[in-house]
Amino acid sequence: MIRIPPSTVAGFIAKFAVATLLMAASPAAARDGRAGGKLMLTNGVTTIEGSSGGGVSTWALIAGNETVDGIGGSAHVSVILLPDYRWESHGAAIGVHDRLELSYARQNLDTRDVGVKLGIGRGYTLNQDVFGAKLRIAGDAVYGSAYLPQIAVGVQYKHNLDAPIVAAVGGRHASSTDLYVAATKLLLRQSILLGTTVRYTKANQNGLLGFGGDRGGSRTVQIESTLGYQISRQLVVGGEYRSKPDNLGFARENDWKTAYAAYAISKNLTATAAYVDLGSIATAERQRGGFLSLQTAF
Repeated sequence: MIRIPPSTVAGFIAKFAVATLLMAASPAAARDGRAGGKLMLTNGVTTIEGSSGGGVSTWALIAGNETVDGIGGSAHVSVILLPDYRWESHGAAIGVHDRLELSYARQNLDTRDVGVKLGIGRGYTLNQDVFGAKLRIAGDAVYGSAYLPQIAVGVQYKHNLDAPIVAAVGGRHASSTDLYVAATKLLLRQSILLGTTVRYTKANQNGLLGFGGDRGGSRTVQIESTLGYQISRQLVVGGEYRSKPDNLGFARENDWKTAYAAYAISKNLTATAAYVDLGSIATAERQRGGFLSLQTAF
């Protein structure tokens, strides 16, 4: 089990960023950028945690339209409408030399009528901040060998703003850190997008119900995957899968599945729509609904 005290996370992310900037400044990293920036959609859309990827799975792509010589970024607003909940996220990310990504997202979960059953009141909104850093360490998602994907490592520090609720539902901690390794490849000739992420986490419902519980307090390895087909330069359709921990005895937690379509309205604006199946959330079964997201990038 890896333990990272909250007090060290900010320093870790800062050191991570400085180390990457030094790498980017080295002669080996100072190769020419490609004219016109990235191809459409090759910076990904924005995940529920604010990093670049799909809707629920993190990819190895770096935020922004920048190439190896520039600095870019993105901002997003996303919403998931479910039978018993309304989830919303907004945030921003910075991409440095297509190698380092720093991101932030605020997540809000409106419990609606379920809040009454949980004893916290109708419409009580759970809140969480997610700070992330991602470093591309090998490969290229678009160019180079078809057998070597773009590979990135990342860290996400999640801070739940409702510690009393976390304790009440049986969560052991209100803050924790996820670690992950992601691999992503776009096979241009076949127009196929492939991605897999291995995440080390103990988050309950992504952290909105805290971390760890009576059924388990340690981090476990979880898998995220995506398969997409690029219909045109502007449109990608596909599906995602994300396995989840199941730490809370009072409410089981299911793996997540989505079917999505991402459309690049322009080089700077992307809209994503998806059908999501999030299973059981805090005693409410069959949470299936729609995901909508708008992302602007530069």
